[in-house]
Amino acid sequence: MSDEEKLISRCQQGELEKFGLLYDKYIKKIYDFVYYKTMHKETAEDLVSQIFMKALSKIMDFKFNQGTFQAWLYRIARNSVIDHYRTKKQDINIEDVWDLAGDADLERDIDNREKLKAVEKYLAKLKPSQREIIVLRVWQELSYKEIADITGKSEDSCKMAYSRAINRLRREVPIAIYILLLLHL
Repeated sequence: MSDEEKLISRCQQGELEKFGLLYDKYIKKIYDFVYYKTMHKETAEDLVSQIFMKALSKIMDFKFNQGTFQAWLYRIARNSVIDHYRTKKQDINIEDVWDLAGDADLERDIDNREKLKAVEKYLAKLKPSQREIIVLRVWQELSYKEIADITGKSEDSCKMAYSRAINRLRREVPIAIYILLLLHL
């Protein structure tokens, strides 16, 4: 049993204070994932707080034989972002939430928006499911197994979608932007 599995087991046995160690391990990855989907610092912070509260309250529902804790946490994050946009009742395609930006004027938001503009027009040519797989694979550095667990697709389907998307980007994207994309902005 790994250290992470031991922590989860202890949380499931009532030692909820151990959840802090899981939080510390995943906070940056989950924040980056949510921030990329919202492009708004305060919204991302609020959602991430809700995501970890939901994960803590549902820790008893986590099953070791149904995937990794990381994939489970990303599923909660993905669903929370979708729910966030649904409750805003905007006329948007929820699959396209990756490119929505907030009204914040913070330097980090502006800097990231500028960097994303360089690759956004190329990523926009991809299907939403391909964009999501690229984000999870390239920026979040998840395995195909974890991506499959998060998206509900097969591992082979994720590999194929990633491969097709990357091949398309290689053909269409200027080399400088392609390198920027793969270097995680």
